[in-house]
Amino acid sequence: MEPILKSAATVLLTYTAHYVTTKAYNYACVPDGLMGYFMGLITTGSPVCQAGVQVISNTQVSYSSMILMSVSRLFVDLVAPGTATNLADPKSI
Repeated sequence: MEPILKSAATVLLTYTAHYVTTKAYNYACVPDGLMGYFMGLITTGSPVCQAGVQVISNTQVSYSSMILMSVSRLFVDLVAPGTATNLADPKSI
């Protein structure tokens, strides 16, 4: 049960970082409206905004990989039942 909780916490932390960074980037680098359009010409090149884009990109890749791996694992368990390893039993590894 502990590996499942750790995995869920990792997904939650990754998504939270992605969400918070996206909202901060939207607020600070490209605000809504016409003024944000013109501000974006200047602010999107700043190091802070570029770092925000990198964090958004990397967390998106991590999050989508976690989803893909989880769905793949469910598919493997459906296609080949009995292949799941018991992580609590060190002999099964």
